[in-house]
Amino acid sequence: MPLILFNKPFQVLCQFSRQEGRQCLADYIKTPNIYPAGRLDADSEGLMLLTDDGKLQHLIAHPDHKEAKTYLVQVEGRCTSQALARLQAPIDLGDFVTKPCQAVQIAEPGWLWPRNPPIRTRADAPTSWIAMTLQEGKNRQVRRMTAAVGLPTLRLVRSSIGPFSLATHPLMPGDYMAVDAGGVRA
Repeated sequence: MPLILFNKPFQVLCQFSRQEGRQCLADYIKTPNIYPAGRLDADSEGLMLLTDDGKLQHLIAHPDHKEAKTYLVQVEGRCTSQALARLQAPIDLGDFVTKPCQAVQIAEPGWLWPRNPPIRTRADAPTSWIAMTLQEGKNRQVRRMTAAVGLPTLRLVRSSIGPFSLATHPLMPGDYMAVDAGGVRA
């Protein structure tokens, strides 16, 4: 079975079991017997990988083998070189210390879709975009990291996992496609 790339929309649960009043993966993906290789919070958007291959799922999601993941993060406030340096260094979040990561300020990507519903905007509060690439992915880690450096997350979009990217595999929210999993196994 090939690997499924899915662009998870905002507020969709990262599971196939339904909860009253909430959309889940089953509302979008009709391929039977596949499972997510990793998760995204309901209030995060973007790339997910799904497979029916347990070994491949383990290779993608297990902490010992985690694929690098890139997140596009819209934050409230002006991103400074000091904030970027703090994001790149280990950050003590109380229950764990993050590993070093890559963090660079970027312009809003031209290929990025508008979020539905739109993020809140305040005329007196500027926003910035940051691309963060992590080798780990603990619960709400990116949001907690940006908050720790004084830049609360407004929008979080996972744009890539390992060799797979929404920039090169353009999918609108809710769309999915099958691809060859060879890049992950290499």
